Amino acid sequence: MTLRSDSAALLGDLVALRRDLHRIPEIGLHLPRTQERVLTALDGLGLELTLGENLTSITAVLRGGKPGGTASGAVSAGGRTSTVLLRGDMDALPVTEASGEEFSSTLDGAMHACGHDLHTAGLVGAARLLAARREELRGDVVFMFQPGEEGWDGAGHMIEEGVLTASGKHVDAAYGLHVSAASYAKGQFATRPGTLMAASGALEVRVKGEGGHGSSPHDARDPIPAACEMVTALQTMVTRTFDVFDPVVVTVGSFHAGTRRNIIPDDAVFEATLRSFSPGAAARVGKRAEQVCRGIAQAHGLGVEVAYEPEYPATVNDPDAYAFVAGTISDVFGADRFTELADPITGSEDFSRVLERVPGAYLFLGACPADPETAPDNHSPRARFDDSVLADGAALLAELAVRRLALLAG
Repeated sequence: MTLRSDSAALLGDLVALRRDLHRIPEIGLHLPRTQERVLTALDGLGLELTLGENLTSITAVLRGGKPGGTASGAVSAGGRTSTVLLRGDMDALPVTEASGEEFSSTLDGAMHACGHDLHTAGLVGAARLLAARREELRGDVVFMFQPGEEGWDGAGHMIEEGVLTASGKHVDAAYGLHVSAASYAKGQFATRPGTLMAASGALEVRVKGEGGHGSSPHDARDPIPAACEMVTALQTMVTRTFDVFDPVVVTVGSFHAGTRRNIIPDDAVFEATLRSFSPGAAARVGKRAEQVCRGIAQAHGLGVEVAYEPEYPATVNDPDAYAFVAGTISDVFGADRFTELADPITGSEDFSRVLERVPGAYLFLGACPADPETAPDNHSPRARFDDSVLADGAALLAELAVRRLALLAG
């Protein structure tokens, strides 16, 4: 029996788990109901479990056996136990679901709109597949069940709490997988060598004026026109400051000012996300955005508070790890199931923190139940995912662990 066929036999259980998780989405770093269900799903697999101290993470270690069967851990050619990390994020988004699924969220204002319920169920599937083959494993596997990917830096918190050394040794390789509600056909795997996803940062701006009557703006200091000028000037900053071949993306996603049409407010507030792909651009974009906003405020005789906070670094696939992943997909599923992406993606990912420290790769799996060109994408309240891809996702994660451990052990 192959990992792929064994995973297909698990599909019913994995779908049931995914749909159960979908009904109870939790946001941020504390997901107690999700953690409880994952622990139940892992029960009996003989894993060494560690729960997070400051977040509801689960770190599970599977001890592999040497060839011949003693479960004492395989020793690599370098004289140490080889370890591979597999990651699945568990948190949801503050979105009110409108997908129409019969297993839709039971909680207003929370939805698994990014497919993390599939990631969690798929990682459980990989754990079950590998636990059944523990005597064949030539090293250890760390399963990283992570809260707080959606802007909470859950990966950073788990690294601080020791996930990369959970087996007693620093992990040698790391892999993660993300499902897509659109863009890729169902069952299609996609990734690229080098930079895969953007670095991100958060810009928060408060323009401070003096309120007054809307009929007499000359007697007040109106913050709204200046804030609007900042929004448009930030777009000009992108095209006039940064090389088009080293792109930057700025999106203002929140803008708030005033209470009524004839009242000039005291202040106007907006927030933006800043995306970049190179260390140089990431280092410059926040500083330059601050300069633009402060300069416009000064020109208008207004006060301004500007705060820029770097969030996640770029997600960069190790070239050798990319080649290993691409080869494994082609070998197990066929070359037609793999696509090498021509360009990076402007989304960001905190698995980048793992890949900064460990050679590895991140990839996408199409889970679109309809036309990927027109289907609602991840983060949409109408996003839908075809959970039949769970079997192949779990099988691939398990295959990557088995094959990489064999290579590391020599």
